[in-house]
Amino acid sequence: MTGLFMNPPLCQSNVDEVKQTVLIVMGNPMTETSLSGHFERRGWVPIVCDDGDRAVDEYVEKKPDLVLMALDISGLDGHIAALEIRETDFNARIAFVTSRTGKALAEDAAYSAGATAILTTPITTADLDEVWADLMGEIPGAPGLADLDELYPEMDEVALPLPVMPPLPVMPPMPILPETAVENVVQSPPKRKRRWLRRAFLLIVLGLIGAGVAHYTGVMDLSEYLQQLEDMVP
Repeated sequence: MTGLFMNPPLCQSNVDEVKQTVLIVMGNPMTETSLSGHFERRGWVPIVCDDGDRAVDEYVEKKPDLVLMALDISGLDGHIAALEIRETDFNARIAFVTSRTGKALAEDAAYSAGATAILTTPITTADLDEVWADLMGEIPGAPGLADLDELYPEMDEVALPLPVMPPLPVMPPMPILPETAVENVVQSPPKRKRRWLRRAFLLIVLGLIGAGVAHYTGVMDLSEYLQQLEDMVP
């Protein structure tokens, strides 16, 4: 009976601890295998992806605890893909993986996207242990988000095809004029000019003759005009 008054034992949780996940975006099978092995030994679950566009979708869908990103990948390059991930989740934890020759470029991308660390291939367990504190440390800001639109590669505008113009109608050939007709056309303006001069000259002469006859017959008195003409002559 005394057992009825004893405190019941505390219940122990039988729920397995949720494992952490790492999204590995490399595009290099050897590096992917190496990183997957390192994190599996630490109890993490690797998610492998080799495309920048798909990496953003994978992050949005699965929300991994860490993203390891190479710069030279298909689709979006690693820098822009990292910024896209930070845009969807400002608390995303991202680190860049690069070769020794590309470390300077990776440092610029890490500052822009707010990466927590840079891993240089080939990566050993000692290398991972050395940067682990930085890798899992405080997540810095991502100043590159302000210039994300300008970082996208420019796409050439596709020119719209011009409408096909219908062919122009064939003009009939110009008739060939005989040489005599051409000469008449060319010479006609001077002939018309000479005929006009001749008519004007004849009218002036006839007018003078008519005036003289009228003066001497007494029809008109032109003495005053004749005197003015004589005065004008030196």
